[in-house]
Amino acid sequence: MQRVCFLLKVREDKLAEYRERHAAVWPEMLAALSATGWHNYSLFLRDDGLLVGYLETEDFDAALAGMAATEVNARWQAEMAPFFESLDGTRPDEAMKPLTEVFHLA
Repeated sequence: MQRVCFLLKVREDKLAEYRERHAAVWPEMLAALSATGWHNYSLFLRDDGLLVGYLETEDFDAALAGMAATEVNARWQAEMAPFFESLDGTRPDEAMKPLTEVFHLA
């Protein structure tokens, strides 16, 4: 199982709405994530907008590709894009660059 961690930056003026949106993620989005191999997926948000994501998956590239092929993901990414800084025209899920794991205590 791959453990994947990534960082994004949520605009400070959008923090409250970002939290609200993630308190009520669409059921079809949750189902798509599970069906495409996203497990133990968590998002952590700091007050300055730093977002840390963590998930476990068999194959991160396949999990990303699986979600990219869904209609619900296209809608979700379009709605979420305005919440982030420095996307430079990419979707939020395209900006998720995994960090290199340097230590793990099992």
